Amino acid sequence: MKKSALINAELSYLVATLGHTDEVTICDAGLPIPDASQRIDLALIPGVPTFIQTVKALLGEMQIEGVVMAEEFKQVSPEHHDELLTLIRAEEQQSGKTIQLTYVSHEAFKVRTQNSKAVIRTGECTPYANVIFQAGVVF
Repeated sequence: MKKSALINAELSYLVATLGHTDEVTICDAGLPIPDASQRIDLALIPGVPTFIQTVKALLGEMQIEGVVMAEEFKQVSPEHHDELLTLIRAEEQQSGKTIQLTYVSHEAFKVRTQNSKAVIRTGECTPYANVIFQAGVVF
């Protein structure tokens, strides 16, 4: 049995098979998911699990070097946006590495998800609570 906190088999496998620069999307309950991407659907009911809970779980296992968000996220849902930035800054401190932040339009974000190895759907119902993580290396 795994010793680390992440016990979801699909998420554990996803993280274990990521290569440098592979991308993973964590999204709210409403983001369209491209047919070509692996869908890991965690949504149970509205709000469960939350976007932030899912981000925390993934960051516990995944080294990231880049983050992509929609411009609209920081404007429409500033509390969630700020909470995500706090987690990213903590990850930078813990890893000792700079994490590149990129903002694009929501439409461009949806197109970019087509490059994701997987899209993780949460039960979050907060507008624009979506992020793309770009895998880094641990060395």
